[in-house]
Amino acid sequence: MKVTKEIEKLEHSAAKLTVTVAKKDVSESYNETLGKYVKQVQIPGFRKGHVPASVLEHKFGEQIKMEAASDLIDKTLNEIFSDEKETENRPLPYAQPQLEKMPEFDVSKDFVYTVTYDVFPKVSVTDFSGIEVKEPQVSVGAAELEEELKGLQERNAVVIDKKDDEAVAKDDIVTINIVEKDDAGNDVAATKRDGFVFTVGTAENTYKIDDEVIGMKKDETKEISKSYAADDANADLAGKTKKYSVTVKQIKVRNLPALDDELAQDVNEKFKTLDDLKKDIQKQLEKAKERKVNEVKVNSLLSQLIEKYPFELPVSMINAELDGRWRMMARQFQTTPEELDKIVAASGQSKDAMLKEWTGDAEKMLKSRIIVDSLMKDKNISVTPEEIDAEYQKIADDNGLSLEEVKKHYDDVRAKEYLIDDTKEQKLYKLIFEQVKVSKGDKITFADLMKNQ
Repeated sequence: MKVTKEIEKLEHSAAKLTVTVAKKDVSESYNETLGKYVKQVQIPGFRKGHVPASVLEHKFGEQIKMEAASDLIDKTLNEIFSDEKETENRPLPYAQPQLEKMPEFDVSKDFVYTVTYDVFPKVSVTDFSGIEVKEPQVSVGAAELEEELKGLQERNAVVIDKKDDEAVAKDDIVTINIVEKDDAGNDVAATKRDGFVFTVGTAENTYKIDDEVIGMKKDETKEISKSYAADDANADLAGKTKKYSVTVKQIKVRNLPALDDELAQDVNEKFKTLDDLKKDIQKQLEKAKERKVNEVKVNSLLSQLIEKYPFELPVSMINAELDGRWRMMARQFQTTPEELDKIVAASGQSKDAMLKEWTGDAEKMLKSRIIVDSLMKDKNISVTPEEIDAEYQKIADDNGLSLEEVKKHYDDVRAKEYLIDDTKEQKLYKLIFEQVKVSKGDKITFADLMKNQ
């Protein structure tokens, strides 16, 4: 088939493809379609397969032309996009080519049609001059170790009831019945809430009456007046003074285990002493710091590359990413995307507003991914089986696992592919950080580092 093509690049990583099919092939396509009608169509007065072509053309002429045109478009597009030379001009899988208008089909003329579609964005990172990555200065010391040990104690704590004559104290877990009072001292029935549980002295208490319940005992009732700041996060409370009747129904206390060898052994049998546990925690904190510092450096690098090498994303790519995020959110809520639409609408929110809010982050993620893919190809980044074996050993050492356990986990094809891709990326970043200026950043705490998004 004699086909000529002309591709015009459009904005937002779109392309306009104009295809011309020689009239000889147009005629053959028409005759092929007409032949199908001759074999298949039944008309009264004629045996099947013996209807004259002229009769069929008179009765189904336009339909035959339309079908022949559609077949011609499908065949030529498949031929063009299957050409290895047209890799960068292929349409994105989720953005089918759109026919601008149905062209005229005349067997005595060339057949010309035009389609537009989105293509994969192209970016070329040629140098890293002007890019400076600041590395946060973070130390992991006694304070961080103590915080981890405290969390470990709380996770292994035993919750027990306080004695009836013991009063509420900070860090106690209390259950209360609460109701708002009006100016006349009557209960506001709609505000009544029984069995409200919170830990005294934490952010878990919506009513912010932690200080007021300290000292109360089980089954004690107390009238409380509470004034809220004008900028309180709860709009129903901001700038108001509320009166409540509060009854303490239950008081529990967390019985924290002692920091000793026994606790260490309870956490994991591989620890014989508390010192063994502390060393392991310190090691894990250092590893977490290392990973997070690297993540901060990578994010800074990619943000600067996006700024230095601007390019446009096709709308279909952004929409596909947002749709994927919406579906992931639905899975997290253990529902369908359609049901999530209804849940969000019922809560007074707007799906469109939420997607719009996500767009900036989605665009940055997509651009980062495209830049990384481009650099991978340009620098021909690959990994050897030996390098993957080294990663297995590193994972085993970092997590206290045997090499066999790690390899068994990565028997899963997708898990192994993820590891290979991540190893290639880290290899790329290491190479780039040798080419850009990396300087010392601000000193920050470990806690602030881990909050860094």
